[in-house]
Amino acid sequence: MTAICFRIHPQDNVATLLSDAPPGDVPVWGGGEATTVRLTEAVELGHKVALADIPAGKTIVKFGVPIGTACRDIARGAWVHLHNCRSNFDTRSSTLDPHSGAATDMKYE
Repeated sequence: MTAICFRIHPQDNVATLLSDAPPGDVPVWGGGEATTVRLTEAVELGHKVALADIPAGKTIVKFGVPIGTACRDIARGAWVHLHNCRSNFDTRSSTLDPHSGAATDMKYE
């Protein structure tokens, strides 16, 4: 099956993967235009990918609304997640490991 990502709103600068995808070209559906994005790394089902370069400090837009802020420069085609963005809705999310979801700001003994 060919991987596809979905852009919800024309102003979105991220799209959501509808299946796991390896690096390479992936079609982008929705958001008023058909295009492609070249993934720079493997991205899992349900995760976001940058549709444009997003400089550190700039807003991440999904659903046509700001959902977060880039913590570092994010290249077009890169995975957008806890390692490179901060949520506008959850101040603690930037302390979570992007793969396991475990808190990195606390030690459990």
